Amino acid sequence: MNIEFNKNEDAMKRALGLVKQRLEIIHEGGGKKSLQNQHDRNKLSPRERISYLIDAAKPFTELGAFAGYDMYPEQGGCAAGGTVAGIGYVSGRQCMIVANDQTVKAGAWFPITGKKNLRMQEIAMENHLPVIYLVDSAGVYLPLQDEIFPDKEHFGRIFRNNAKMSAMGITQIAAVMGACVAGGAYLPIMSDETLMVEGNGSIYLAGPYLVKAAIGEDIDSETLGGAETHNAISGIADYKFPTEEACLDQIKKIFDKLGPVKKAGFDRIEPKAPKNEPSAIYGIMAEGNTRPYDVTTILDSIVDAGSFDPFKTDYGKTIVCGYARIDGWAVGIVANQRLIVKNKKGEMQLGGVIYNDSADKAARFIMNCNQKKIPLVFLQDVTGFMVGSRSEHSGIIKDGAKMVNAVANSVVPKITIITGNSYGAGNYAMCGKAYDPRFIFAWPTAKIAVMGGEQAAKTMLQIQVATLKKKGELITPEVEQKLLQELIQRYDAQTSAYYAAARLWVDDIIDPAATRQVISEGIAAANHNPDIPEFKTGVLQV
Repeated sequence: MNIEFNKNEDAMKRALGLVKQRLEIIHEGGGKKSLQNQHDRNKLSPRERISYLIDAAKPFTELGAFAGYDMYPEQGGCAAGGTVAGIGYVSGRQCMIVANDQTVKAGAWFPITGKKNLRMQEIAMENHLPVIYLVDSAGVYLPLQDEIFPDKEHFGRIFRNNAKMSAMGITQIAAVMGACVAGGAYLPIMSDETLMVEGNGSIYLAGPYLVKAAIGEDIDSETLGGAETHNAISGIADYKFPTEEACLDQIKKIFDKLGPVKKAGFDRIEPKAPKNEPSAIYGIMAEGNTRPYDVTTILDSIVDAGSFDPFKTDYGKTIVCGYARIDGWAVGIVANQRLIVKNKKGEMQLGGVIYNDSADKAARFIMNCNQKKIPLVFLQDVTGFMVGSRSEHSGIIKDGAKMVNAVANSVVPKITIITGNSYGAGNYAMCGKAYDPRFIFAWPTAKIAVMGGEQAAKTMLQIQVATLKKKGELITPEVEQKLLQELIQRYDAQTSAYYAAARLWVDDIIDPAATRQVISEGIAAANHNPDIPEFKTGVLQV
C-alpha cells in the first residue's frame, strides 16, 4: 500500500465523514423537540417504524435521504423531503416502503416531497415491487401549493399511480398512523388494504375546523374520521389496532401470505467475494479526481473474483466493457476509463473522454447485453465526447448518437453509479437520469454538470466581462480574477453530489464500499418484473 493510496483513502474517508454528519442531522427529521412530541403521543418516528417493520437480517436501501437538502431555507428546511423511503424486506419479501415524517412540518407535502413519492412509486412500478405506505401527513404544504398541486407530476399523480399499480397486480398496503387529510385521504383507500391505529390515525376529506367553517357542524377528529368510525361505520378501513407495533405486526402477517410472483429470470449463481475488499475502493480516486486511475481496480472491489470478462480490450480504450457477476448476478459493465492510453496511431488520449471508437464499442456491447437479457451497470466518470476538427470529421456525433440510441432503447434493467465527473452529453450516453436507469446512485465524489466548473466559469466570465466593458466599466485583472472565483464557487456548488441528490437527479449518495450491495439489491428488485419488451434500436447511422 503506497503513499498515494493512503492520501486518496484519507480524502475519501473525509468525504464520507461529511456525508455521515449531514445524514445524522437529516435523520433527526424536524428536530429533537418534534421527535419528542411524536413519542409523547405514543407515536414512533418514520425511521423507528421502518426499523420495526423490516427483516433485521436483510439490507435496507434508503432512497432519497438527501431530497430537499438545502432547498427550503426560508421554510426551515424539509429533511429527507418529509418522507423516509427505501427498499427492504418484510417477511422475506422485497418491497418498497414509503413513510411520511410528521416531525417535518406535520408531514406536509413540499414540491420535493411529491417528486420523491412519485419516484418511489415509479421504482415500484418498474420493478413490480409491493408497496407499504406508512401514512402520517397533513397534506399539501399550503404556502407552496402552486408548485405541488395541479401539474402532471404533482400531488394528484400519486393516486393515479395507486390505480395503475393496482391494475398491474402490485400489492399496496397502507397503515394510517396519524393524519390523512384532504386529497391525501385517497391514498389508503386506493390501496389494497387499510390499517388504522386507534387514537392517532384519522382519515377525512376535511378536518373538524374546515367542517365547522363549511357547514357549521361541531365534531371532533376521532368521531369524524378515526379508526372506530372507519372500521365500524364507513367501512373504509379494514383493521384497527391499539398500538403502532400491533399495526406493523399485521403488515408482516399480510406479507407472509403473499403468493409467488413471476420473475424476469436474470441469471444468478452462488456469489463469490470480490478480489479486493470493497473498502479498497477508497484509495483509488485522488481528491478532486485530479489524476488518472485504472477503473478495473474499482471493479476488483465490486465484481465477483475472477468473473470479469472484458470485451474488445484493444479497441476504444477510454471505455471499459465486459461481462461479470456481482453478488452472483450476471451483468454487463460499461465504465469510463481514466487512464492515459495510446490509440492505434500511438497518440496519447486522456481517459474519461468518449472517442469515436469508444462510443462504437460501447454501443455494440450494450446491444449484445440486450440480446442476451443481461442487466447493465454503468460506472460514470466522464468529461464528455471528444471535440475538435479531427473528431468532427471522423463522425463523433454519429458514433455518439449510436451509443445514445443503444442506451435509450435498452430493455434490460440499467443501474448507474456516478463515481466522478458526469459532464455534458457524456452523462446521457452513460445512462444519466434522463435515460431511465432503474436506479442511479452517486459517490460523494460525483459532479454533474454541462461541463467542468472551471471551464464553465471561464466561459461565463468572458460573457460577463464583455457585457461590463460595453457598459463602459473598467475591468482590472484583480476584478476579473474575483469574478472568476465567484463563478467557480457558485458553479461548483451546483455540480456537487448533494445538489444532485437534493433534487433527486440521483436516488442517493452512497458509500463507495456499498456499491456492490446496492447493485445486487437493484437487480434483485428488477428481477420481479418479467415483462421485458423486444429490443429494437430504430434508425441509426452506422
